[in-house]
Amino acid sequence: MNSILSAGGNSLDLSVPRIMGVVNVTPDSFSDGGRHNTLSAAIQHACQLVDEGADLVDVGGESTRPGAKKVSEQEELDRVIPLIEALGKESSTLISIDTSKSVVMREAVKAGARFINDVRALTQDDALSTAIELDVPVCLMHMQGQPTSMQEAPHYLHVVHEVRDWLQARAQTCVRAGLSATRICIDPGFGFGKTLEHNLLLLEHLDILVDSDFPVLVGLSRKSMFGQLLDQPETNQRLIPSVMAAGVAVLKGAAIVRVHDVAATQQAVRLSQALIEQRRNL
Repeated sequence: MNSILSAGGNSLDLSVPRIMGVVNVTPDSFSDGGRHNTLSAAIQHACQLVDEGADLVDVGGESTRPGAKKVSEQEELDRVIPLIEALGKESSTLISIDTSKSVVMREAVKAGARFINDVRALTQDDALSTAIELDVPVCLMHMQGQPTSMQEAPHYLHVVHEVRDWLQARAQTCVRAGLSATRICIDPGFGFGKTLEHNLLLLEHLDILVDSDFPVLVGLSRKSMFGQLLDQPETNQRLIPSVMAAGVAVLKGAAIVRVHDVAATQQAVRLSQALIEQRRNL
């Protein structure tokens, strides 16, 4: 696995786990939709995440929660570009753009983003060629189906192996097209076309994905799996399991954890990293 996620001068050292803080500039995201729906609120929140220890800030302008509606290119651009430009002036922290649209990728990188986080793994029109041209790190995520219908009846015979194999195949397709392998990380897509059992199996056997050629990014924060498992219907009730799950993911080798609660997660990550160091010294 690459310990450096590189793109020219925009390298991210993954020899230690990194935290990606989430900023959703949307009215309908599953956890914080509407809370940061103005530029001033979004900037304030993003700067808070940086102050709490985020290594990356992931800016998204279209919700991908189950049942989410599509957003036009222009509407997504209007949401994310002013924030990326403003955040670039406030902080040197790496900015990620959470999008599947090639036009948004291009404009976001022009505005200052240096990482593409794509839940559709560069499968949309011109996305792959655009990512190659932009020459920035990319996260390829697994999703069975589309957000509008992905949770209706997800089915796998062997979810861990199927997700691993799909991500490996997709990454290799991107490499053959011209995207450097050193610019790729992968995400199993917790909650994206998966049942509670699928999600738990992926977390339990995350090391199988980690033992591949690419760093693993994990997004478990406040997911509905915790609501189902612990009878916590409100996203703000899921802090403790989210933080615990991030710690477990790091112990199993995750390189990046994508979270809403950076300060609390940082403590869990530091503990997990200390345990990993102790294990190495035995």
